[in-house]
Amino acid sequence: MKVLVAEDDRHIREGLVAILSTEGYEVVVAADGPEALARFRSEAPHFILLDIMMPGMNGYDVCRRLRAENAELPLIFISAKSEEIDRVLGLELGADDFIVKPFGVKEVVARIRAVTRRCLRAGGRTNAAPPFTMRDLQVFPAELRVRRGATTVDLSLREIGILRLLYENVGRVVDRDTFFNRLWGLDHVPNSRTLDQQIAKLRKRVEVNPNEPRLIRTVHGSGYRFDG
Repeated sequence: MKVLVAEDDRHIREGLVAILSTEGYEVVVAADGPEALARFRSEAPHFILLDIMMPGMNGYDVCRRLRAENAELPLIFISAKSEEIDRVLGLELGADDFIVKPFGVKEVVARIRAVTRRCLRAGGRTNAAPPFTMRDLQVFPAELRVRRGATTVDLSLREIGILRLLYENVGRVVDRDTFFNRLWGLDHVPNSRTLDQQIAKLRKRVEVNPNEPRLIRTVHGSGYRFDG
């Protein structure tokens, strides 16, 4: 899933890119209003994080232009301005949410996951997978959630992707290159440690006993496997 981040502050922009990339999104960026419109038209993102106070054209005007071309595209405003009138105007222009700087990582993650669920439920370009079951774990890709009994756990887009890839290849080893190509992108420089850390984190969230995994088994020297 592709996200456009339009933010003129380089440090904030890079921070948002890092958060989104870790969650498993493909990120494109813009540093001002005109560039945001150009990237929207050339990249066709699934949703947008849009700063309000940008050079060239402010976020409100960008939003008006976007809405004239796509009335349904999910959009989150990001701004240092916290007055109520700004929130009201942003929402009236069709924003789905409003994040005020400074913000924390957990807040941003929660809000982008909420927008992602809306994208996935809408179907279309995102092509969300139907629910599936891995032993006693129910996986709901469109909700970015898994359930075991009465326990529900929220997962990232990439974590859902890992489970889906293993499920689609039940009984077969999924090698490291396949994980990176499908879930990190072809331009990502593979690093085995990155994948191993992601798997270790995911096991803690979905395995009954992470030290004796039954869903995500390690095949030493090759990759990982779900035996069904």
